[in-house]
Amino acid sequence: MKGEVLMSRLSIITRDRAQQTIEILYKDLERRIVASPPGLCPIDLTSSFLKMCHAQTCGKCVPCRVGLGQMITLLENVLDGKADLTTIDLIEKTARSIYYSADCAIGYEAANMVLKGIEGFREDFEEHVLRGRCKSELDQTVPCVSLCPAGVDVPGYVALVSEGRYSDAVRLIRKDNPMPVVCALICEHPCETRCRRNMIDDAINIKGLKRFAVDHAGEVPVPKSAPSTGKKVAIIGAGPSGLSAAYYLSLMGHEVEIFEQRRHLGGMLRYGIPNYRLPRETLQKEIDTMLSNGIKVHKEVSIGKDISLEELKSKFDAVYISIGAHTDKKINIGDGETKGIISAVEVLRKTGDHQPLNFEGKNIVVIGGGNVAMDVARSSVRFGAKTVSVVYRRRKIDMTALEDEVEGAIAEGCEILDLHTPVKIEKDENNNIKALWIQPQIIGKIPYDRPVPVDAAIEPRRIECDILITAVGQGVESKDFEKDGIPVTQGVIDALNWSGVKDVPGVYAGGDCVSGPATVIMAIAAGKVAAANIDEYLGFHHIIESDVDVPEPVLWDRIACGRVNLRERDALDRIEDFDLIELGMTEEEAKQESNRCLRCDHFGLGALKGGRTVRW
Repeated sequence: MKGEVLMSRLSIITRDRAQQTIEILYKDLERRIVASPPGLCPIDLTSSFLKMCHAQTCGKCVPCRVGLGQMITLLENVLDGKADLTTIDLIEKTARSIYYSADCAIGYEAANMVLKGIEGFREDFEEHVLRGRCKSELDQTVPCVSLCPAGVDVPGYVALVSEGRYSDAVRLIRKDNPMPVVCALICEHPCETRCRRNMIDDAINIKGLKRFAVDHAGEVPVPKSAPSTGKKVAIIGAGPSGLSAAYYLSLMGHEVEIFEQRRHLGGMLRYGIPNYRLPRETLQKEIDTMLSNGIKVHKEVSIGKDISLEELKSKFDAVYISIGAHTDKKINIGDGETKGIISAVEVLRKTGDHQPLNFEGKNIVVIGGGNVAMDVARSSVRFGAKTVSVVYRRRKIDMTALEDEVEGAIAEGCEILDLHTPVKIEKDENNNIKALWIQPQIIGKIPYDRPVPVDAAIEPRRIECDILITAVGQGVESKDFEKDGIPVTQGVIDALNWSGVKDVPGVYAGGDCVSGPATVIMAIAAGKVAAANIDEYLGFHHIIESDVDVPEPVLWDRIACGRVNLRERDALDRIEDFDLIELGMTEEEAKQESNRCLRCDHFGLGALKGGRTVRW
């Protein structure tokens, strides 16, 4: 029609109700996977995963449509006791056939997962076939407790925080972890990763609640030691592992003496973590509390120089080695004569000894992507650096540093140059570093867990650099111990999983010097395990108990509720000092957050785990 605009009707297709419901089911499945506790039967889990993959198949190809169904039947036969050892071989053969012949990722990745399972837990398959039982450990079914290396009673102290019993919460934590204040500030909180609250909304902020408890508990004295046993134990190294072992051994009534190489106690807590994350006064107060049962301390004593290991073995009934990982690893760059190249260990060590560095107006470049790299980068900003750049050869998402640490560094003005690797340095006529040349990378294949970067077809770029800080890992000073007959494998002390050093009776080792650089809570757990086994070696069986009465759970509806996250001081303010940057919860926030706990220690399989007094 003249003067009339004719418009074509656009047909818009929207998701129907069924598809919307499926999307909700996917989200629910994701939450359940996140909240999956350790100790599940790996074969049952594999079977369930295969069933989900089978439901996704389009039915186009036989390997996927028929083969996955056959594998599910075979796995069910293993679980139901209807299989023999040849069934395992048949499962492997079927999975391999599907992997090589399936038409899409649904089929061949499902088969690949089964192949990985047979390689990774074949003993579990055999245990089901031969004895009709699962090898997986189900003694501890509460995810937060299972995933805490020290086995802290998390639901217990969260419930105590909910009732306002903060000193009791600290006492309960201290039964399994003698450093509650330290861990409230810097623990990587593995306990939160599988929290069953994820099935509803989000994990409990366990670390934040611990922080609230220690902030409001006041002075909480340590328990009295047991009667003296007359036994003497030497601790070499006063990091978190050595201090923890000393604390528990003193509670058991043993006479403990610590031998520390440096002028201050704390190990990497003092010489590896900046003040803005762990204030030195707070750390020292925690250490003084741990030593209050009469533990003797010898500072600035080097084993092998000031006193030999053999001499310690002759004077003491047992020796625990916990020297940590304090040496820096080198990178193949420069000629060894260039000035201005220092290690992250050196920077943090000087800071720990109250020798602050002056980076005023300097262009700082940090090489590395871990928490230590973030620590020295953020410290450099506080030392007055003009610019701070972090060079990392992989993607930012592949960094081993905690996400909060990376984002904190960016907020404070640090530049993250990911997918770049250093290739050469440029120096002036006085051998001072002047610039760093870095080669852009392109992300490549994934041989194991992370993709490997390779050189990109781009010319290297130049960045100004007055000081280059290397933060590419740490090692253990084990040579002196190796001379004294302590077995060393690949730079770390060769100790058994119960801390005993192989073929050296009465000598134990644990922490970073055995595992390599690890987390604080893992070092604490190693000291705790060593204390228990040293106690057994000395002929005793002390049990560390707690008389704290944990509240019964309250029966109310657990409605969805957002997680309370801790806030930080404004970036523009915090870069001006080394004061603590993280702010604690308010009482209202702590009450709400602690009430979100589902009390898995009481409901479900958690109710079957027995009392709270257990032998380590």
